[in-house]
Amino acid sequence: MTPQTDRVDHELIEAAAHVAATRCRGDNHTMAAARARDGRIVTGVNAYHFTGGPCAELVVIGAAAAQGAYELDTIVAVGDRDRGVVPPCGRCRQVLLDYFPALDVIVGTSDGLRTVPITGLLPESYIWSDHQLDAAHSAQP
Repeated sequence: MTPQTDRVDHELIEAAAHVAATRCRGDNHTMAAARARDGRIVTGVNAYHFTGGPCAELVVIGAAAAQGAYELDTIVAVGDRDRGVVPPCGRCRQVLLDYFPALDVIVGTSDGLRTVPITGLLPESYIWSDHQLDAAHSAQP
């Protein structure tokens, strides 16, 4: 069973939904909003293209860093066209875990919305930072 918390940050969901309603044109887009540890909300839109592109969650990581928000507490993705809250894809789950191992993620389920730790979405995962530490230690004389 995936651990969950009782709190759902509805302000984050509203921020992402607002971007969806006011900024998106054309193809499918996903918006993400993250709450930084200092309380700020950072939003981003995926760069949709038929060849692929960064998901909204990854765009938010870059936007947050550009604004000096290096510690994120909670993130949510919302689809345009009233698709509601959508879970992060596998690649985003891994990147979010690598950058923010204590991050909470708001997901939609058949029972409604819930907040889960990123580790609950990617159990027994590969930890990139552990690999980096092992490589750094073996490279030392």
